[in-house]
Amino acid sequence: MSNGGEQAPEAIFQLLADEYARRILLAADREPQTAKELSRFCDASLATVYRRVSTLEEHDLVDEHSTVDADGSHRRVFETTLEELHVELSDGDLDLSVATRDELADTFTSLWTDIRDST
Repeated sequence: MSNGGEQAPEAIFQLLADEYARRILLAADREPQTAKELSRFCDASLATVYRRVSTLEEHDLVDEHSTVDADGSHRRVFETTLEELHVELSDGDLDLSVATRDELADTFTSLWTDIRDST
């Protein structure tokens, strides 16, 4: 699913109803976390963390990065991309839109470019 697009409300609501998914979003929002760190924070098995992270990634709510430690070892870390979640009730339907950090940065860059080009 694309960032900022409308998403299937049922899938997102079901995902956010899951305690592990919510805890992963909160932990990875503070700073990027490894799966092992998320496992400790959530008091969940690594398999559970990887399943939830995979689902969160499918909905563009979490992003995976590779980092290099001071000793040269590589680590995969996960970071929350969710910035805002908007729910609208319209004509008996629930509409859901998700704003991610990348989308907000792109919007700011576009706005700044427009201002610069108009002067």
